[in-house]
Amino acid sequence: MLKKTAMRQYWRIQQSQTLISMGFWCTTLTLLIWPLASWRFEEMDSVMGISPTYLGLLAIFGGVVVIVLSIGWMYDVTFGLWREHLTVVQERNPFTTYKLNAPFGIILSQTNTILRKMSEDDEEVQRHCDFVDRWLEWNSEQEIWQRTMNSWKTIVGDDDPFMQHLSENARDTLEKASDELQEF
Repeated sequence: MLKKTAMRQYWRIQQSQTLISMGFWCTTLTLLIWPLASWRFEEMDSVMGISPTYLGLLAIFGGVVVIVLSIGWMYDVTFGLWREHLTVVQERNPFTTYKLNAPFGIILSQTNTILRKMSEDDEEVQRHCDFVDRWLEWNSEQEIWQRTMNSWKTIVGDDDPFMQHLSENARDTLEKASDELQEF
């Protein structure tokens, strides 16, 4: 519970960081630019009772906001760099390339079992099903599957979450590894 609360606060800080940094950028740049532009506002009369100094600061602040938002718009619309960024993120994510999480692995194994039974005479389908079985067995050796198995035992209270798609040796290995995990 403490970890979740701490992570929620960390997430909230990250979310507000964008707006806070925008405010800091605009304030800092306004105050840095003001000494260079202040002479233009010294001789002006107040407008509707507002000192020209405040109008100048507000104009610089607004100009910085427009520039920052324009750069963001160009980044998004004109250059579209975020698309390539997302592509790289997906390519680097092992769960979109070669790893499976355990719940998806169970669904895949059920589909694989149905496919295998529906096409018992088709060698190509059986070859594909064998590949999926090997892939699932390899994934069962990964830490995320061990943690999932451990969580099922702890949260669901199931002493033996049975994974019918794994060989007996793979099931034993997974169960032993999940029992040996250290909780942090």
